[in-house]
Amino acid sequence: MRSHKTIHVISAHAEGEVGDVIVGGVLPPPGDTLWEQRSFIAEDQVLRNFVLNEPRGGVFRHVNLLVPPKHPDADAAFIIMEPEDTPPMSGSNSICVSTVLLDGGIIPMQEPETHLTLEAPGGLVRVRAECHNGKAERIFVQNVASFAGQISVPLDVPGLGTITVDTAYGGDSFVVVDAKALGFDIVEHEAKELARLGVVITNAANEQLGFTHPENPDWKHISFCAFCGPISETATGFAGKSAVAIQPGKIDRSPTGTAVSARMALMAAKGQMQVGQTFEATSIIGSRFTGKIIEPAQVGDRAAIIPEIIGRGWITGTHQHMLDPDDPWPGGYRLSDTWGA
Repeated sequence: MRSHKTIHVISAHAEGEVGDVIVGGVLPPPGDTLWEQRSFIAEDQVLRNFVLNEPRGGVFRHVNLLVPPKHPDADAAFIIMEPEDTPPMSGSNSICVSTVLLDGGIIPMQEPETHLTLEAPGGLVRVRAECHNGKAERIFVQNVASFAGQISVPLDVPGLGTITVDTAYGGDSFVVVDAKALGFDIVEHEAKELARLGVVITNAANEQLGFTHPENPDWKHISFCAFCGPISETATGFAGKSAVAIQPGKIDRSPTGTAVSARMALMAAKGQMQVGQTFEATSIIGSRFTGKIIEPAQVGDRAAIIPEIIGRGWITGTHQHMLDPDDPWPGGYRLSDTWGA
């Protein structure tokens, strides 16, 4: 088999959301910091197109590139590539990366627990993995500081009218809406309409509300729309369903770790959730992440929280992505039947 390039991938998913991990065949991108390396990948597009576009990728796929860490405290580093964004952090992808590092033998596993520190473009994340019989069975990710943005503000949505929304950051930026008020129960048959409407709401929020990160001026857009269902009380905190619409129009199969973090930051800002309490988040397919507020924090002039995300990941296969020198679509392709307009 002839190929101009061969990229080695271990495929995984975290509570249903695909998060493949590139473990070989790609040199680290240029940059003195992980954020600079992330920015190169985002602007260059060559690697993103090769692994995310069809025929090797698809709108359902996220891909993570392992790179040597820049921070002296980190054991490994990763750059996240999602269908439209190259974000600061991702909960499901950090669980996939941790699972691949440990189950794949890249970092030695210690039973019953392995502790490691990952460097994401948005900062360091501490990982604790419960391990048994050679499997990382449960991953605890201490996420980057998360904070509320605008609370209970009006948003004019084309075809929907004026609705009330929040914005927040949980490692990525969100517009947060009340799913029940819009007539959604967050069940599987609603996925297509949630994805379509979520993109419309996200675009409207970027046009009318915008987003600013007080310590990262490069991150100045809203990435996702989180449809959040009603909250119920549990013995240790709260529980609720949610569905996150990802550009250009898909629903996260997992409960979305950054959305759980953003939702807890909003609840903390509203006085509804305290340090030490948990949030059981259920996705549209019934998978679950547990969130927990570890401690208060500060991001610039904004009150924030340090959240923990708890979930599971599984390896689904290994792949060697190749490029035949005669392939007429070396960068792949996208069609609006799945990728949106």
